[in-house]
Amino acid sequence: MTLDFLGTLQRTHTCGELRSTNSGETITLMGWVNRRRDHGNLIFLDLRDRTGITQIVLDKEVSPEAHAKAEAARPEYVVAVTGILRNRGEGLANPNMPTGEVELVAHSLLLLNDAKTPPFSPAEDAIANEEVRLQYRYIDLRRAEMQHNFALRSRVAMAIRNYLVSQGFLEIETPFMTRSTPEGARDYLVPSRVHPGHFYALPQSPQIFKQILMISGFDRYFQIARCFRDEDLRADRQPEFTQIDLEISFPQMSTIFAVAEGFLRAAFSAAGITLPDAPFIQMTYDQAITRYGIDKPDMRLPAIVDLSATLTAELRNTLKIDPALPVLGFTIPRVGELSGTARKALLSEIRAFFGDSGLDLLDLARLRTNEAFAPLAESIATKLSEELQRFHNSALTPEDLAVVITPKPGTPAMWNYDPQWIYKRVGALRLELARKYADKHKLFEQTHTAADFKFLWVTDFPMYEWNEETKNWDAAHHPFTSPHEEDIKSGALVNDKGSVRALAYDIVLNGTELGSGSIRIHRKDVQSEIFRSLGMSDEEAKARFGFFLDALEYGTPPHGGIALGLDRIVMILAGAASLREVIAFPKTAKAIDLMVDAPTTVSDQQLRELSLRVATRS
Repeated sequence: MTLDFLGTLQRTHTCGELRSTNSGETITLMGWVNRRRDHGNLIFLDLRDRTGITQIVLDKEVSPEAHAKAEAARPEYVVAVTGILRNRGEGLANPNMPTGEVELVAHSLLLLNDAKTPPFSPAEDAIANEEVRLQYRYIDLRRAEMQHNFALRSRVAMAIRNYLVSQGFLEIETPFMTRSTPEGARDYLVPSRVHPGHFYALPQSPQIFKQILMISGFDRYFQIARCFRDEDLRADRQPEFTQIDLEISFPQMSTIFAVAEGFLRAAFSAAGITLPDAPFIQMTYDQAITRYGIDKPDMRLPAIVDLSATLTAELRNTLKIDPALPVLGFTIPRVGELSGTARKALLSEIRAFFGDSGLDLLDLARLRTNEAFAPLAESIATKLSEELQRFHNSALTPEDLAVVITPKPGTPAMWNYDPQWIYKRVGALRLELARKYADKHKLFEQTHTAADFKFLWVTDFPMYEWNEETKNWDAAHHPFTSPHEEDIKSGALVNDKGSVRALAYDIVLNGTELGSGSIRIHRKDVQSEIFRSLGMSDEEAKARFGFFLDALEYGTPPHGGIALGLDRIVMILAGAASLREVIAFPKTAKAIDLMVDAPTTVSDQQLRELSLRVATRS
């Protein structure tokens, strides 16, 4: 088979734009053969580019030469075709294709390149083996779903950029090679050839640089920034990722919230979804834990209800419930009526979930059938029904699963260590059961309307978290986050670190943390005190952050900011299950790029130039 050269031929249209209004025009298309159907004197090629598909007709009587070339064409061949566009015959239109009313009758066909038989066809809707998809990513990215995802990503990123520029933000790039600073994960290190034994670090975020930009007087900065973290991977985490990073001088938290909500509305609008103008709901970290058992609540589910007041001391004693700890309940809507066998299996599953944590299930069905406890069961059902009604205007029915969790007598040790552990454990069960029944009972049916998306701001996070390994307090957010002013004045930074609240906030969507931010420390004395509170000596702080502490002495304005994951936003808008569906060249769960086979070893010469030697890990 002889391949053709393109020569001076230019395409006139893309494969997805042709309509009946173009009928009668001479058209030149170029793209990939998606499918080929041979009917003897007639050969049909579905020609694909990123905009769509057009059906090509190669009629032996119209153009024997083009027909002969089409006999050699196979899926994924790259071709150029010129012909006359016509409307399809009566009853032959394809309503499932935007171009389904027309077809191109070819009088010329060029075979620009051939193709081996691919390991899978881009014409397939789903490919089961993800490793094969990642190894042949250039073929996988030809699929319509992937082309849609990246067109969506491009529109979303542009909408965010345009919105921020309209709000007076300057887009400023920050370095990829910087120094290692504590950001919560391991750094990727880059050895320096000209400074043997010294290393740059790839940025986990542009945190210090964006604060320095505020010190530099830029007032409003943003960047769609690449970030790098050497941490364990999962479906919504990659070693390199993209975040929408911004910082503002002289803000209140409400200033930052309004900007983030504004660019999210712009991003969702680019995906065809109009979010309401009302400000997003806000709640404190403590409220999120006591109402949802987690700091990133999925508000598509009813909240946890505190049922403690419904039980008298006598009832607690009779039912063997701890007198001091809360009794918590929740509902999972639309589970469907469970058979006796299914209910018994669920009871066992829940008790196994709690193990020896000191929590147990209160069987409402058994209470109802017991004359002495029927009023209690009714009272509990009423309170759960009130929450369900607040949630989606319907009272509790047998279709809804009602769960009540009680603590057994005897305060478990973890209650003294973490007073919120019972809420967190019940919250974990709530999500586990939601996942269990979600698909089967269409719990989270997506209509791709604003009602599907439940946004929430979570504020007032703890400033510190206790590290049992090091027996020290770590920064819960990062060490540049400002504590509440009253917590500084009260001396809690020194005397009661566990009670200190940070001016930190997360934005959450449907149980996924989209991003986090904080009001920053803008005074050297406070920043130095925070470093000390984290067990860092003044000498160590100077060695690691001397440049930043110096900068704080030269008129630093109050400032704050936020960073949201662009990958996560696009993943949600695309309805994808993994970040790998919206990142062009992602890594596997083992941080391997299967397409280019990275990471790899390097030559001894390269190691010598960098003054490095590879040691085998024992």
